[in-house]
Parts: sequence; structure tokens; C-alpha cells
Amino acid sequence: MSSIGFEKCVSEHGVYVQCYKKNEKADMVIVCLYVDDLLITGSSVQKIVDFKLQMLQEFEISDLGQLSYFLGIEFTKTDEGILMHQSRYALDMLTKFNMLHCNPANTPTEMGVKLEKDLEEEVVDPTKYRRMVGSLRYLCNTRPDISYSVGLVSRFMQNPRISHLNAIKRILRYLKGTTKYGILLPKSGSGGDVRVTAYSYSDWCGDKGDRKSIAGYVFFLDGAPISWSSTKEPVVALSSCEAEYIAACEATCEVAWLD
Repeated sequence: MSSIGFEKCVSEHGVYVQCYKKNEKADMVIVCLYVDDLLITGSSVQKIVDFKLQMLQEFEISDLGQLSYFLGIEFTKTDEGILMHQSRYALDMLTKFNMLHCNPANTPTEMGVKLEKDLEEEVVDPTKYRRMVGSLRYLCNTRPDISYSVGLVSRFMQNPRISHLNAIKRILRYLKGTTKYGILLPKSGSGGDVRVTAYSYSDWCGDKGDRKSIAGYVFFLDGAPISWSSTKEPVVALSSCEAEYIAACEATCEVAWLD
């Protein structure tokens, strides 16, 4: 890629960018590379066509047309913009774990639920439990609404119990009624300034086992979520103020990375 004028993105090594400037107009082509799959976009249709011709001269490739499916993520054009979702993946996951015909739930977790390592509870199959958690974690790519819940059940993969499995089934029941949910990437405006909005939050001593707090943040680009996280803080906060400060610091680090 570098031999034909592309520069590798510093923060995302699978992304390459090529910039052009002609008659005071700046254009760019962005290529996302994953093994043998290419996702191509840019500000000039002609430059994209030229890049495809360059690739055809070097490799045997298939042009699948406009973006509709990439790495298990679907893209649907609407009047408001592009909806990025994993409806097919979610349905396949429900079928795989025999939850396709379950009753849907309104929320991914019950209100105020606190999961703990209770050695008195019934043990469940750890291999199946890990498969379920792994499948849910990939779904978080387009579902920030389940990030906290998936992070919660991810803590017990070493020695899962029946209450932890029930929490996973609750998430699957929530997915049953929300398979079409995703992220709407709205159409760009008139070329004005891009607005980035961020929120951070922390619950003090959210984990009753080690007394660590849960920090979370979400970033919006013109109203569309582009980055989010819900993780346990690395240290034990001595006050709710300190827990919020740590969460704000983590969000600030994400700002620096996005910038």
C-alpha cells in the first residue's frame, strides 16, 4: 500500500489513507484491510475507481459493490443515513444457544442486579458459558446498550455459576426483542464543523467482591456513538468523587487517542 501512496494509520494499523489536492480541493481514499477483505471509501468516486483498477492489476479480486456486509456487520441505507447493525448475527446466536423462541425482556439486566462468586451455587458448563460470553462480546461492536451487562457476566468465566448463566440468558432475552437495533450514522450536513460529545460515569464500589468501581464512557460524533467502554477501574476508589475522577481520566485518554 505504501508503494502506491498510502499511509498507514498510526492508531489503526489495518487502515490506510491516501490524500490528494487538486485545484484547491482536497480528496482522500480510505482503505480498511482485514486479511483478504477490503473496505474502500473516500470523498472522490473517481479516485476509488482508480484504486480498484490498481488492485486489479496486481491481484485477482471481486468487487461486491456498495457496502452491505463486512465481518459479520450489516449496513442498511435509510433516509436518515446508514444503519450499522448485526441482526443476522444476533439471530444466529439465539439459534445456536436455543434461545430463538424465548420470551423477550425489556432490559439486558435486572434493576440493581449484583453478581457475586457464590461457591454454594450450582456449577454450569464453563466451556458453553465462555462461548456465550465470547459471542456477546462481538455483538458489542454495534450494541453499546449491552456493553455493561456483557462486562458484568465476563467476570465469571473462570468458575461460572447458575446465577451468572441466568444473567446471560437475560441478555439473550433482551436481544430477542431488539435484534434490529444498531447504530445510525446520519447523513453529513452542509460541511460545517464536526461536533464530538462525550459522557463519562462511574458507580462507586460496583463490584462487591473486590470493591472496585465500574467506569464507563461514550463518545458521539454528530449524534452517532463512535466509541464506548464499560470496564472495572484498575484501583479501589476511596470515594465516589475519586471513582468519577478515574472515569473522567479514562475518557480523556480516549479523547487523546481519537484526536
